[in-house]
Amino acid sequence: MAKSSLRLKKSELKEFLDEKAALYESPKFIGTDPIQIPHQFSKKEDIEIIGFLVATIAWGNRKSIIKNGNSLVELLDNSPYDFVLNHTEQDLERLQHFVHRTFNGNDLITFIKGLQHIYTNHLGLEAIFSGYVMNNELQTAIHHFKKHFFEIEHEPRTLKHVSDPLKKSAAKRINMFLRWMVRPNTAGVDFGIWSSLSPAFLSCPLDVHSGRVARQLGLLKRKQNDAIALAELDKQLRRLDPIDPVKYDFALFGLSAFEKDLF
Repeated sequence: MAKSSLRLKKSELKEFLDEKAALYESPKFIGTDPIQIPHQFSKKEDIEIIGFLVATIAWGNRKSIIKNGNSLVELLDNSPYDFVLNHTEQDLERLQHFVHRTFNGNDLITFIKGLQHIYTNHLGLEAIFSGYVMNNELQTAIHHFKKHFFEIEHEPRTLKHVSDPLKKSAAKRINMFLRWMVRPNTAGVDFGIWSSLSPAFLSCPLDVHSGRVARQLGLLKRKQNDAIALAELDKQLRRLDPIDPVKYDFALFGLSAFEKDLF
């Protein structure tokens, strides 16, 4: 299938990927994905704050990501927005022991203070991203978000935990977070709570797995998974569906994770 799929015409490729996207964008997907953590909440600000934090640590072993995501919920007293706005220095002390790979307690404390700054001085996460839409895409908005997020005092090492597309990063995790927030909840997976942004502006979360399948399908030629490759993949996916191109993230992920014999 993988070799024959390279010879699919555009209409056949679209039909194939539409079928796979519909198959894998299912509530069953949530049980093995970090998106299950924000699904514990119903308040918009709780969803977006814990979603941002979980997306930030979403690399490595998925079970470890989910375990540490649940730890974040507990550390934030099961009320992320209230904790971000109203924490005391004493509250922050217990965050010191948090570790996920290279993201440590000091990084987490900086992120909590950065989020407080965003909600207090920039009207919240949705407002800051929607305020920097350029050319119907969000990669420049990610750059400006990072700039404002780190207006607070911070250690230089913490900067690496927010990617910057203008420095050639594919920004996989933050693009995944934006997918969670913007795409509609019609299939019960993504949240669709940022109505000021169109799904058409989203970019696919590009990593080694989605990149491999995209290359097999002829959607991506560039070998590196960087901002240039992301722009190439975005262009192809928007040709297939200009309204909701990132639905194909489910297809690329599913084909990589569950149909490895084909790819």
